[in-house]
Amino acid sequence: MIEYYFKTAKDENFLNLGTPRDGCWIHIEDATMLDLEQICQLTSLDISDLHDCLDKYEIPRIEKLKNAVLIFTRHPIELDVAVGLYTATLTMIMTSHYFITISPQKNPIIRNFIGRKNKLSTLQRSKLMIHLFLRVIQEFMIQIRRVRHTVMAQEKQMNRVESEEIATLTRHEEILNQYLQTLEPTHNVLEGITSGRYTNLYEKDQELLEDLSLAVKQSEDLCTIAVKSIRSLRDSYQIIFTNNLHRTIKLLTALTIIFNIPTIIASVYGMNVELPFSKDTHAFVIVMTGIILFSLFALLFFRRKRWL
Repeated sequence: MIEYYFKTAKDENFLNLGTPRDGCWIHIEDATMLDLEQICQLTSLDISDLHDCLDKYEIPRIEKLKNAVLIFTRHPIELDVAVGLYTATLTMIMTSHYFITISPQKNPIIRNFIGRKNKLSTLQRSKLMIHLFLRVIQEFMIQIRRVRHTVMAQEKQMNRVESEEIATLTRHEEILNQYLQTLEPTHNVLEGITSGRYTNLYEKDQELLEDLSLAVKQSEDLCTIAVKSIRSLRDSYQIIFTNNLHRTIKLLTALTIIFNIPTIIASVYGMNVELPFSKDTHAFVIVMTGIILFSLFALLFFRRKRWL
């Protein structure tokens, strides 16, 4: 689905156009090859240059063509079950006439960005690109903090470890690792933009890019700290599980020995041979007393050894 937006710095909201015009923002959601062909007709780009816009695994990078700059980035999403991803591709294209964003699926970040009032203009393509980048990084920061808070809550409940907590911890580690795989190359993309080799920047744009680079670095650091916390928590879980296993083995060993005592004595007195007390009228009481005494001794022994 292709949408066309136009806005000047004086306008409060983005105006939704029916057709493209010079200086507009073209946004595509659930992009298809047919949509890319329409963009090629508008911008004179080759369809081969836009193929990667539909790649769900595309990593952040920047390319400069003859009359356009292509910036590939990624943003956080809920789990895409089909491909196991927690981030999605977002492509920004700056041409001499248009600012274009292409997303292979629904993009709530763009929807939220368009719905907010701001002083941006679609005519200022570099500034629009930087602010959109900033919104993506802010979303990363929000999601990283959310995961970190969940991990910290789990640290306070280490005595109650269930399979569900382990699965949640593993999922959070996977999320953060995917975020790191996006943030690290994104930092390189921003360095390339800051260099001025890809687009002309005003002084205020340069300051915004510096703030953006700082935000990416902070997100990377926070994400790395959260991953280390998860690994530390996972190691603690492993120690707890090992300790609990040892306790269980000790308990079962002690119980096995205690219950084996009456079994052994009963087996001996079950033999069809001459045995002590076999002719005594109180033989049953003597044998049972012996079983109880030996069992109590074993019980006290294992209690003292803290196996029970």
